[in-house]
Amino acid sequence: MFRLEKVFQNDDTVFIIFSNFIKSIILLITAYTFVILSNHSIYELNDFKIFSISNFFFISILLSTIYLILSSFFKDKKQYKTNFLSFLKEDVYYILISVILTFTIILIFKINFKLEIKFIYLLTTQAIVLFLAKLYFNNLYKQLINKNIIQRNVMLVGTYKNIQKLLKEKFEKIIIFKCCMITDTDNININLLKSEIKFPIFKKGDDLRSILEYHSLGQIWILDGDKNKSDILAKILKYSVDTLNIKLEEVLNIKGKKLLANKYDFEFYEMSRFYGINLLIKILMDKLLSLIFLLISSPILFFSALAIYIEDGFPILFTQNRTGWDGRRFKIYKLRSLKKVNFDKTLQVSKDDKRLFKTGKLLRRFSIDEIPQFINILKGDMSIVGPRPHMVEHDIHYSSLFDNFLKRHKCNPGLTGWAQVNGYRGATQNPEAMKMRMEYDLWYLNNWTIYLDIYIILKTFYALIKYKGD
Repeated sequence: MFRLEKVFQNDDTVFIIFSNFIKSIILLITAYTFVILSNHSIYELNDFKIFSISNFFFISILLSTIYLILSSFFKDKKQYKTNFLSFLKEDVYYILISVILTFTIILIFKINFKLEIKFIYLLTTQAIVLFLAKLYFNNLYKQLINKNIIQRNVMLVGTYKNIQKLLKEKFEKIIIFKCCMITDTDNININLLKSEIKFPIFKKGDDLRSILEYHSLGQIWILDGDKNKSDILAKILKYSVDTLNIKLEEVLNIKGKKLLANKYDFEFYEMSRFYGINLLIKILMDKLLSLIFLLISSPILFFSALAIYIEDGFPILFTQNRTGWDGRRFKIYKLRSLKKVNFDKTLQVSKDDKRLFKTGKLLRRFSIDEIPQFINILKGDMSIVGPRPHMVEHDIHYSSLFDNFLKRHKCNPGLTGWAQVNGYRGATQNPEAMKMRMEYDLWYLNNWTIYLDIYIILKTFYALIKYKGD
C-alpha cells in the first residue's frame, strides 16, 4: 500500500530520519522523567508543571532539538549502520556537540541556567537510554530486512565465471539475489549450473519483461568483463529497472568510497529518482489528497452511478488490467461509459464511438469516469501524478515500436500527468500521438520533484477545461 520497498530501494534515509526523530523525543522524555523523579515520587509523573519550572526545562528542549537537527540533516549517511562504533560516532558524538551548542546559546543570550551535578547524571542517563534505543532500532531494521521491506532485489548478468566469483563475496542482508542471466551458457551444462547456483538461471535470449515482472526486481547488476555486455545492456536499458555496472577488479579504497562487498567499484547506468524521503512525501500526499478528492466528489460519484444505472443498468464500475510500476499488472477502476455489448476491449474509445451511451459521453468529456481511480491510489497501485497506465496489450505493442517506451514504468502510473496537462489527454489513436505522450512522460521521470507534482495537479484543473477528453 505504501510502496516501502521502493522508498528504501537505494538508501535508508527515511529510516534514519525516523529513528533520529524518535530518539530526540526519547531524550526529552528521559529529561522529563529524570527531573521529576530526582525530587518527587512516581505519582507526580503526570505533573508537567514540575518540569516546566525546573532548571532543566529550557536546556532539555534545546538539546533535543539540536540533536535532531544534527543527526538527521547534517550527515551524509544514506545507509543505516548497526554496529557499536556507529553509536559512538553518531549518537554520542551528536549529543556532545548538542551540549556544546546548547551552552553556547545560553551564554550568548544570557539565559538563566544553574549548572548542577545533576546535569552530568542526566547526560549519563540519556546516553544509556540512547544506547538502548539503538539496540531497538537495530532489531527493527533487521525485521524490515527479513520481511523484504528494506530490500535490494537483484538480478546478476554476466558470464558464469564472473557470477560465481561475485557470489563468493559477503554482502549486506538487504541485497537479495533473486535470479541471474548467464551470457555464456552455450558451452556449459545447464543442469550443472542449477546444482551450483541456488536461484533461477536465465539465458540471454529469455524474455526479460517476464523476468522483471515475476521476480519484482529492483536492480540489475551487469558484471564488467563480459564480451556481450553492450548487447545485453541495450536490451536491459529498454526497461525501467535500476541498472549498475560492477567492476570486478578489486580497488584500494583510499577515499572511503562506497564499494560492493568492500571491494568492487560500481556506477549506475540507470537510476530511478523515485525513492527515499521524496517518494515517501509523494506517497503520503497521494493518500491525503485522494481521501479529500473522494469526499469532495462523492455527490458527483453518487449521481453518476445513478445515471449509469437508469440508462444502462449494472455494473456501475468497469475494471481492466493495466501496467504499473516495474511492469506489474493491476486492475484499474473506472465508471462504466460503454454499452454492455461484446466488443474488442483493446480498442481505444474515440470521440464519436458508438459503444458510448449518453451518460458515458458526459462522464468521459469531464473525466468523471476516472474518479474511482482514487481507490487505486489508496491501494498503492497508482499515484495522482505519473504516466497514464495503458492496457497490457498496448504496452507490448508500442514497446516494439519505441525502444524507451517501457521506461515509463519507473514509478506508479498516474491519474494525471505531464503529458495530459500538455494536451495529450484521452485516447492515442496513432503511433505519433503515443510517441509524443511517451516523450512527455520520460521528461517527467527524468525531472521529477514534489513541486512538479503540485504544479501538474493545479494545472490539471485548467487542462480538463482546455483539452477535451474522448
